[in-house]
Amino acid sequence: MPEPTIYIIDDDPAVLDSLVVLLGLQGFRTQPFPGADAFLDAWSAEWTGCVLVDLRMPGKSGLELQLAMAELGITLPVVMITAHGDVSAARAAFKSGAVDFLEKPLDNRQLNHAIRTALERDRVERDRTRKSADASRQLARLTDREKEVLERVVAGRHNREIAAELGISARTVEAHKGRLMSKLGVERIPDLVRLVAGTGKAP
Repeated sequence: MPEPTIYIIDDDPAVLDSLVVLLGLQGFRTQPFPGADAFLDAWSAEWTGCVLVDLRMPGKSGLELQLAMAELGITLPVVMITAHGDVSAARAAFKSGAVDFLEKPLDNRQLNHAIRTALERDRVERDRTRKSADASRQLARLTDREKEVLERVVAGRHNREIAAELGISARTVEAHKGRLMSKLGVERIPDLVRLVAGTGKAP
């Protein structure tokens, strides 16, 4: 997985250079782009980190880039910067999921805090996505009968209820439950429920 990077997008070369130097001195890895299209053309699904983008640029604006990212499934958090901030633009940026909306000249503390917040959001989201994918792979290992039992266990049904619904004995239900919990690597029903809920779908 590539190192988290701040993808800086601004049409002003002087601003771009100063942000690269400033953030580099603070220990951040950066990659500059002169415009939104340049960023989208270079984008890779393996990228991690966040996007620091100017609101008003030739071609796609910062807000238009947010929309394009959403359409392409690019989940990198966005920090918007502008020399022409207004309430409606800020509202639109936040509605599209921006972490923060900063006005130039940038306050170094605000910028640092916004970037660290964005990087943490990206880390948490990628961790959640990874756990969800792992859980989905684990669920796929279950037999059809184990999935039937699992679905009912997660729904809160007791062994006798499950047995009656599936036409098997309560002891058999318990055996299936034990095997499926072993396959999924959980020891308690609450952990089982959380694992299934983390996939965002029923088994």
